[in-house]
Amino acid sequence: MRYSKNFYQIKSNEEIFELVQGEVNEVGYYNLPLQDTSAMKEFSKNVTQKHIAIIGIGGSTLGTYAIYNFLKKAHSYHKTLHFFESTDPMDIKSRMNKLNLQDTLFIVISKSGTTIETISIFKYFASLVKIDQSNCVIVSEDDSKLSDYAKKNKIQTFTIPKDVGGRFSVFSAVGLLPLCIVGVDIDRLLAGAKMVKESFFTKKDFYEPTMQKARFMVENKNRFNINVLFSYSSSLEGLNKWYIQLWGESLGKINVNGTRQALTPIGLVGPVDQHSFLQLIAEGKRDKTVTFVKINDFEDDLTIPKGTLEGFEDLEYIDGLKFSELIESQANATIQAIKDLGDIPCDVITIDKVDEFNIAKLMYSFELLTSIVGKFVRINTYDQPGVEAGKVILKSMLKKEKYTPIL
Repeated sequence: MRYSKNFYQIKSNEEIFELVQGEVNEVGYYNLPLQDTSAMKEFSKNVTQKHIAIIGIGGSTLGTYAIYNFLKKAHSYHKTLHFFESTDPMDIKSRMNKLNLQDTLFIVISKSGTTIETISIFKYFASLVKIDQSNCVIVSEDDSKLSDYAKKNKIQTFTIPKDVGGRFSVFSAVGLLPLCIVGVDIDRLLAGAKMVKESFFTKKDFYEPTMQKARFMVENKNRFNINVLFSYSSSLEGLNKWYIQLWGESLGKINVNGTRQALTPIGLVGPVDQHSFLQLIAEGKRDKTVTFVKINDFEDDLTIPKGTLEGFEDLEYIDGLKFSELIESQANATIQAIKDLGDIPCDVITIDKVDEFNIAKLMYSFELLTSIVGKFVRINTYDQPGVEAGKVILKSMLKKEKYTPIL
Protein backbone atom coordinates (compact mmCIF):
# COMPACT_ATOMS: atom_id res chain seq x y z
CA MET A 1 0.00 0.00 0.00
CA ARG A 2 1.28 3.45 -0.88
CA TYR A 3 0.65 6.48 1.27
CA SER A 4 0.81 10.01 -0.01
CA LYS A 5 -0.22 13.29 1.57
CA ASN A 6 -1.39 16.59 0.20
CA PHE A 7 -0.81 18.56 3.37
CA TYR A 8 2.34 19.96 4.90
CA GLN A 9 3.77 19.65 8.37
CA ILE A 10 5.32 22.60 10.19
CA LYS A 11 9.04 22.12 9.91
CA SER A 12 11.62 22.54 12.64
CA ASN A 13 13.43 25.85 13.09
CA GLU A 14 16.59 24.32 11.71
CA GLU A 15 14.84 23.12 8.56
CA ILE A 16 13.28 26.55 8.03
CA PHE A 17 16.65 28.21 8.58
CA GLU A 18 18.19 26.01 5.90
CA LEU A 19 15.37 26.90 3.49
CA VAL A 20 15.90 30.61 4.11
CA GLN A 21 19.65 30.17 3.66
CA GLY A 22 18.90 28.53 0.34
CA GLU A 23 17.16 31.70 -0.84
CA VAL A 24 20.10 34.00 -0.19
CA ASN A 25 21.60 33.61 -3.67
CA GLU A 26 18.22 33.53 -5.41
CA VAL A 27 16.24 36.33 -3.73
CA GLY A 28 18.07 39.61 -4.17
CA TYR A 29 16.99 41.62 -1.15
CA TYR A 30 19.08 39.52 1.23
CA ASN A 31 22.32 40.86 -0.25
CA LEU A 32 21.38 44.51 -0.77
CA PRO A 33 23.20 45.54 2.45
CA LEU A 34 26.47 44.54 0.74
CA GLN A 35 26.13 46.69 -2.37
CA ASP A 36 28.41 49.47 -3.61
CA THR A 37 26.72 52.86 -3.19
CA SER A 38 29.41 55.00 -4.84
CA ALA A 39 27.47 55.66 -8.08
CA MET A 40 24.40 56.88 -6.19
CA LYS A 41 26.49 59.12 -3.95
CA GLU A 42 28.36 60.57 -6.92
CA PHE A 43 25.11 61.34 -8.77
CA SER A 44 23.56 62.86 -5.65
CA LYS A 45 26.43 65.32 -5.18
CA ASN A 46 25.56 66.97 -8.50
CA VAL A 47 21.81 67.38 -7.93
CA THR A 48 21.08 71.09 -7.61
CA GLN A 49 17.28 71.00 -7.43
CA LYS A 50 15.64 71.63 -4.05
CA HIS A 51 12.48 69.65 -4.82
CA ILE A 52 12.71 65.91 -5.48
CA ALA A 53 9.51 64.45 -6.93
CA ILE A 54 9.27 60.67 -6.66
CA ILE A 55 6.82 59.21 -9.17
CA GLY A 56 5.95 55.63 -8.26
CA ILE A 57 3.51 53.48 -6.33
CA GLY A 58 3.53 50.67 -3.78
CA GLY A 59 6.95 49.14 -3.29
CA SER A 60 8.49 51.95 -5.34
CA THR A 61 7.63 54.55 -2.71
CA LEU A 62 6.42 53.10 0.60
CA GLY A 63 9.82 52.12 1.99
CA THR A 64 11.41 55.43 0.99
CA TYR A 65 8.56 57.34 2.61
CA ALA A 66 8.84 55.24 5.77
CA ILE A 67 12.50 56.14 6.23
CA TYR A 68 12.14 59.78 5.17
CA ASN A 69 9.11 60.37 7.40
CA PHE A 70 10.95 58.79 10.32
CA LEU A 71 14.09 60.89 9.91
CA LYS A 72 12.91 64.28 8.64
CA LYS A 73 11.45 65.56 11.91
CA ALA A 74 14.75 65.03 13.71
CA HIS A 75 17.08 66.11 10.90
CA SER A 76 17.45 69.22 8.76
CA TYR A 77 17.53 68.42 5.07
CA HIS A 78 18.12 71.10 2.43
CA LYS A 79 16.05 69.27 -0.15
CA THR A 80 12.48 67.98 0.08
CA LEU A 81 10.99 64.70 -1.11
CA HIS A 82 7.51 64.82 -2.66
CA PHE A 83 5.66 61.58 -3.33
CA PHE A 84 3.36 61.19 -6.35
CA GLU A 85 1.61 57.82 -5.98
CA SER A 86 -2.11 58.33 -6.43
CA THR A 87 -4.05 58.97 -9.64
CA ASP A 88 -6.52 61.02 -7.61
CA PRO A 89 -6.54 64.29 -9.63
CA MET A 90 -7.07 66.48 -6.55
CA ASP A 91 -4.12 64.82 -4.82
CA ILE A 92 -1.89 65.31 -7.86
CA LYS A 93 -2.75 69.02 -8.09
CA SER A 94 -2.36 69.57 -4.36
CA ARG A 95 1.09 68.00 -4.29
CA MET A 96 2.15 69.67 -7.53
CA ASN A 97 1.31 73.09 -6.08
CA LYS A 98 4.08 72.54 -3.52
CA LEU A 99 6.67 72.23 -6.28
CA ASN A 100 8.67 74.76 -8.22
CA LEU A 101 8.69 72.82 -11.48
CA GLN A 102 11.82 74.64 -12.63
CA ASP A 103 13.62 73.54 -9.48
CA THR A 104 12.45 69.90 -9.39
CA LEU A 105 14.23 66.64 -10.09
CA PHE A 106 11.83 63.90 -11.16
CA ILE A 107 12.71 60.37 -10.05
CA VAL A 108 10.53 57.92 -11.95
CA ILE A 109 10.45 54.48 -10.34
CA SER A 110 8.84 51.39 -11.82
CA LYS A 111 10.35 47.92 -11.76
CA SER A 112 8.40 46.78 -14.83
CA GLY A 113 8.64 50.17 -16.50
CA THR A 114 4.98 50.06 -17.50
CA THR A 115 3.12 50.69 -14.23
CA ILE A 116 0.00 52.54 -15.34
CA GLU A 117 -0.22 54.86 -12.33
CA THR A 118 3.44 55.85 -12.60
CA ILE A 119 3.50 56.38 -16.35
CA SER A 120 0.21 58.33 -16.23
CA ILE A 121 1.61 60.81 -13.70
CA PHE A 122 4.93 60.99 -15.56
CA LYS A 123 3.04 61.82 -18.77
CA TYR A 124 1.22 64.61 -16.96
CA PHE A 125 4.42 66.22 -15.71
CA ALA A 126 5.96 65.87 -19.16
CA SER A 127 3.12 68.08 -20.45
CA LEU A 128 4.04 70.81 -17.95
CA VAL A 129 7.82 70.88 -18.14
CA LYS A 130 10.42 69.61 -20.57
CA ILE A 131 11.77 66.29 -19.29
CA ASP A 132 15.42 65.61 -20.04
CA GLN A 133 18.69 64.52 -18.45
CA SER A 134 18.92 67.75 -16.46
CA ASN A 135 15.77 67.15 -14.40
CA CYS A 136 14.99 63.43 -14.54
CA VAL A 137 16.41 60.10 -13.43
CA ILE A 138 14.93 56.65 -14.01
CA VAL A 139 14.95 53.67 -11.62
CA SER A 140 13.78 50.47 -13.29
CA GLU A 141 14.85 47.07 -14.58
CA ASP A 142 17.62 47.48 -17.14
CA ASP A 143 15.56 46.16 -20.07
CA SER A 144 12.21 47.81 -19.31
CA LYS A 145 10.32 50.22 -21.54
CA LEU A 146 11.10 53.00 -19.07
CA SER A 147 14.83 52.23 -19.22
CA ASP A 148 14.65 52.21 -23.02
CA TYR A 149 13.05 55.67 -22.87
CA ALA A 150 15.86 56.86 -20.62
CA LYS A 151 18.57 55.54 -22.94
CA LYS A 152 17.02 57.18 -25.99
CA ASN A 153 16.88 60.50 -24.16
CA LYS A 154 20.28 60.14 -22.45
CA ILE A 155 18.65 60.20 -19.01
CA GLN A 156 20.56 58.70 -16.09
CA THR A 157 19.26 55.29 -14.99
CA PHE A 158 19.73 53.16 -11.89
CA THR A 159 18.84 49.50 -12.05
CA ILE A 160 16.43 47.49 -9.92
CA PRO A 161 17.77 43.92 -9.90
CA LYS A 162 15.35 41.42 -11.39
CA ASP A 163 15.57 39.25 -8.28
CA VAL A 164 14.47 42.09 -5.96
CA GLY A 165 10.70 42.46 -5.60
CA GLY A 166 9.14 45.88 -5.17
CA ARG A 167 8.08 45.52 -1.54
CA PHE A 168 11.58 44.27 -0.65
CA SER A 169 13.37 46.99 -2.64
CA VAL A 170 13.80 49.79 -0.11
CA PHE A 171 17.53 49.08 0.28
CA SER A 172 18.08 49.14 -3.49
CA ALA A 173 18.32 52.27 -5.66
CA VAL A 174 14.53 52.53 -5.23
CA GLY A 175 15.01 53.89 -1.72
CA LEU A 176 18.71 54.70 -1.49
CA LEU A 177 18.90 57.11 -4.44
CA PRO A 178 16.20 59.62 -3.39
CA LEU A 179 17.22 59.37 0.25
CA CYS A 180 20.87 59.99 -0.63
CA ILE A 181 19.92 63.02 -2.72
CA VAL A 182 18.18 64.73 0.21
CA GLY A 183 21.07 64.00 2.57
CA VAL A 184 20.28 60.72 4.32
CA ASP A 185 23.38 58.66 5.17
CA ILE A 186 22.65 55.60 3.04
CA ASP A 187 25.77 53.78 4.18
CA ARG A 188 24.45 53.92 7.75
CA LEU A 189 21.16 52.53 6.47
CA LEU A 190 22.93 49.59 4.87
CA ALA A 191 25.06 49.12 7.98
CA GLY A 192 21.91 48.66 10.06
CA ALA A 193 20.47 46.15 7.60
CA LYS A 194 23.82 44.34 7.36
CA MET A 195 24.03 44.01 11.14
CA VAL A 196 20.64 42.25 11.26
CA LYS A 197 21.54 40.00 8.34
CA GLU A 198 24.85 38.90 9.82
CA SER A 199 23.34 38.41 13.27
CA PHE A 200 20.54 36.22 11.93
CA PHE A 201 22.56 34.08 9.55
CA THR A 202 25.31 33.49 12.14
CA LYS A 203 22.59 32.61 14.68
CA LYS A 204 23.41 35.41 17.06
CA ASP A 205 21.11 37.94 18.75
CA PHE A 206 18.51 38.30 15.98
CA TYR A 207 18.17 34.60 15.21
CA GLU A 208 16.23 33.22 18.16
CA PRO A 209 13.62 35.98 18.66
CA THR A 210 12.92 36.25 14.92
CA MET A 211 12.53 32.50 14.48
CA GLN A 212 10.39 32.10 17.59
CA LYS A 213 8.09 34.97 16.62
CA ALA A 214 7.60 33.50 13.15
CA ARG A 215 6.87 30.07 14.60
CA PHE A 216 4.34 31.45 17.08
CA MET A 217 2.49 33.33 14.35
CA VAL A 218 2.33 30.26 12.14
CA GLU A 219 1.33 27.80 14.85
CA ASN A 220 -1.41 30.19 16.00
CA LYS A 221 -2.43 31.63 12.62
CA ASN A 222 -5.97 30.25 12.75
CA ARG A 223 -6.65 31.76 16.16
CA PHE A 224 -4.61 34.99 15.89
CA ASN A 225 -4.81 35.87 12.22
CA ILE A 226 -4.64 39.66 12.63
CA ASN A 227 -1.24 41.20 13.34
CA VAL A 228 -1.30 44.75 14.72
CA LEU A 229 1.72 47.03 14.52
CA PHE A 230 1.18 49.71 17.19
CA SER A 231 3.83 52.41 16.65
CA TYR A 232 4.27 55.11 19.27
CA SER A 233 5.36 58.08 17.17
CA SER A 234 3.75 59.92 14.29
CA SER A 235 7.12 59.59 12.54
CA LEU A 236 6.44 55.85 12.25
CA GLU A 237 3.18 56.20 10.31
CA GLY A 238 5.09 55.55 7.08
CA LEU A 239 6.63 52.43 8.57
CA ASN A 240 3.13 51.14 9.30
CA LYS A 241 2.08 51.60 5.66
CA TRP A 242 5.22 49.88 4.41
CA TYR A 243 4.68 47.00 6.84
CA ILE A 244 1.07 46.54 5.72
CA GLN A 245 2.16 46.10 2.10
CA LEU A 246 5.10 43.87 3.00
CA TRP A 247 3.06 41.59 5.25
CA GLY A 248 -0.21 41.54 3.31
CA GLU A 249 1.09 41.18 -0.23
CA SER A 250 3.73 38.64 0.77
CA LEU A 251 1.69 36.34 3.00
CA GLY A 252 -1.85 36.51 1.63
CA LYS A 253 -1.38 33.47 -0.62
CA ILE A 254 -2.58 29.96 -1.41
CA ASN A 255 -0.04 27.45 -0.14
CA VAL A 256 1.23 24.12 -1.46
CA ASN A 257 -1.84 22.17 -0.39
CA GLY A 258 -4.35 24.73 -1.65
CA THR A 259 -5.08 26.36 1.71
CA ARG A 260 -5.64 30.11 1.77
CA GLN A 261 -3.27 31.79 4.19
CA ALA A 262 -4.41 34.94 5.97
CA LEU A 263 -2.22 36.95 8.29
CA THR A 264 -3.87 40.37 8.13
CA PRO A 265 -1.73 43.42 8.98
CA ILE A 266 -3.03 46.54 10.71
CA GLY A 267 -1.00 49.66 11.46
CA LEU A 268 -1.83 51.92 14.40
CA VAL A 269 -0.16 55.10 15.68
CA GLY A 270 -0.03 55.83 19.37
CA PRO A 271 -1.17 57.63 21.35
CA VAL A 272 -3.84 58.68 18.80
CA ASP A 273 -5.23 55.19 18.26
CA GLN A 274 -5.46 54.57 22.00
CA HIS A 275 -8.68 56.55 21.61
CA SER A 276 -10.11 54.30 18.89
CA PHE A 277 -8.79 50.87 17.96
CA LEU A 278 -7.42 50.03 21.41
CA GLN A 279 -10.97 49.38 22.64
CA LEU A 280 -11.37 46.67 19.99
CA ILE A 281 -8.07 45.07 20.97
CA ALA A 282 -8.85 45.11 24.68
CA GLU A 283 -12.45 43.90 24.69
CA GLY A 284 -13.02 42.57 21.21
CA LYS A 285 -12.50 39.12 19.76
CA ARG A 286 -9.21 37.46 20.63
CA ASP A 287 -7.91 37.17 17.07
CA LYS A 288 -5.02 39.66 17.21
CA THR A 289 -1.36 39.77 18.11
CA VAL A 290 0.13 43.19 18.88
CA THR A 291 3.66 44.41 18.25
CA PHE A 292 4.41 47.70 19.98
CA VAL A 293 7.15 49.90 18.53
CA LYS A 294 8.47 52.78 20.61
CA ILE A 295 11.42 55.15 20.50
CA ASN A 296 13.82 55.21 23.41
CA ASP A 297 15.41 58.61 22.72
CA PHE A 298 13.57 61.31 20.74
CA GLU A 299 16.45 63.73 21.38
CA ASP A 300 13.87 66.45 21.96
CA ASP A 301 13.33 68.43 25.19
CA LEU A 302 9.93 69.95 24.36
CA THR A 303 8.25 70.32 27.78
CA ILE A 304 4.73 70.83 29.14
CA PRO A 305 4.91 74.30 30.76
CA LYS A 306 3.76 75.15 34.24
CA GLY A 307 0.98 77.58 35.17
CA THR A 308 -0.36 78.42 31.72
CA LEU A 309 -4.02 77.41 32.26
CA GLU A 310 -6.25 78.23 35.19
CA GLY A 311 -8.66 75.64 36.50
CA PHE A 312 -6.51 72.59 35.79
CA GLU A 313 -4.80 72.32 39.15
CA ASP A 314 -5.77 68.66 39.39
CA LEU A 315 -3.49 67.99 36.40
CA GLU A 316 -0.43 69.70 37.85
CA TYR A 317 1.36 66.34 37.87
CA ILE A 318 2.06 66.74 34.15
CA ASP A 319 3.64 70.20 34.55
CA GLY A 320 7.31 70.21 33.67
CA LEU A 321 7.08 66.80 32.01
CA LYS A 322 8.84 66.36 28.68
CA PHE A 323 6.55 65.30 25.84
CA SER A 324 8.99 62.46 25.12
CA GLU A 325 8.44 61.25 28.69
CA LEU A 326 4.68 61.56 28.28
CA ILE A 327 4.52 59.46 25.11
CA GLU A 328 6.85 56.89 26.68
CA SER A 329 4.49 56.64 29.66
CA GLN A 330 1.47 56.37 27.38
CA ALA A 331 3.12 53.53 25.49
CA ASN A 332 4.14 51.72 28.66
CA ALA A 333 0.69 52.11 30.21
CA THR A 334 -0.99 50.64 27.12
CA ILE A 335 1.53 47.80 26.96
CA GLN A 336 0.96 46.99 30.63
CA ALA A 337 -2.82 47.12 30.22
CA ILE A 338 -2.62 44.60 27.35
CA LYS A 339 -0.25 42.36 29.28
CA ASP A 340 -2.53 42.45 32.32
CA LEU A 341 -5.38 41.01 30.24
CA GLY A 342 -3.28 37.88 29.90
CA ASP A 343 -4.76 36.54 26.67
CA ILE A 344 -3.47 38.89 23.96
CA PRO A 345 -0.05 37.92 22.53
CA CYS A 346 2.18 40.99 22.35
CA ASP A 347 5.81 41.96 22.03
CA VAL A 348 7.70 45.25 22.25
CA ILE A 349 10.36 46.62 19.90
CA THR A 350 12.33 49.63 21.13
CA ILE A 351 14.17 51.83 18.63
CA ASP A 352 17.23 53.25 20.36
CA LYS A 353 17.22 56.61 18.59
CA VAL A 354 15.96 58.39 15.47
CA ASP A 355 18.69 57.62 12.96
CA GLU A 356 19.42 55.67 9.79
CA PHE A 357 21.04 52.68 11.48
CA ASN A 358 18.10 51.95 13.76
CA ILE A 359 15.26 52.30 11.24
CA ALA A 360 17.14 50.05 8.81
CA LYS A 361 17.61 47.42 11.51
CA LEU A 362 13.88 47.38 12.14
CA MET A 363 12.86 47.25 8.48
CA TYR A 364 15.33 44.54 7.51
CA SER A 365 14.24 42.44 10.49
CA PHE A 366 10.61 42.73 9.28
CA GLU A 367 11.69 41.60 5.82
CA LEU A 368 13.43 38.58 7.34
CA LEU A 369 10.42 37.77 9.50
CA THR A 370 8.19 37.86 6.42
CA SER A 371 10.45 35.48 4.52
CA ILE A 372 10.60 33.06 7.45
CA VAL A 373 6.82 33.01 7.91
CA GLY A 374 6.49 32.39 4.18
CA LYS A 375 8.73 29.34 4.47
CA PHE A 376 6.77 28.04 7.45
CA VAL A 377 3.42 28.22 5.63
CA ARG A 378 4.86 26.94 2.33
CA ILE A 379 4.03 29.78 -0.04
CA ASN A 380 5.84 31.85 -2.64
CA THR A 381 6.50 34.96 -0.54
CA TYR A 382 7.69 37.05 -3.47
CA ASP A 383 4.93 36.94 -6.09
CA GLN A 384 1.53 38.67 -6.09
CA PRO A 385 -0.88 36.87 -8.44
CA GLY A 386 -3.91 38.40 -6.74
CA VAL A 387 -2.67 41.86 -7.71
CA GLU A 388 -1.71 40.91 -11.25
CA ALA A 389 -5.27 39.81 -12.09
CA GLY A 390 -6.58 43.31 -11.40
CA LYS A 391 -3.88 44.84 -13.59
CA VAL A 392 -4.93 42.65 -16.52
CA ILE A 393 -8.59 43.68 -16.11
CA LEU A 394 -7.64 47.38 -15.84
CA LYS A 395 -5.63 47.28 -19.06
CA SER A 396 -8.52 45.57 -20.86
CA MET A 397 -10.92 48.22 -19.62
CA LEU A 398 -8.68 51.11 -20.64
CA LYS A 399 -8.08 49.60 -24.06
CA LYS A 400 -11.87 49.16 -24.42
CA GLU A 401 -11.34 45.46 -24.91
CA LYS A 402 -13.99 42.92 -24.03
CA TYR A 403 -12.96 41.19 -20.85
CA THR A 404 -14.06 37.58 -20.40
CA PRO A 405 -13.94 36.56 -16.73
CA ILE A 406 -12.56 33.14 -15.81
CA LEU A 407 -15.35 31.13 -14.20
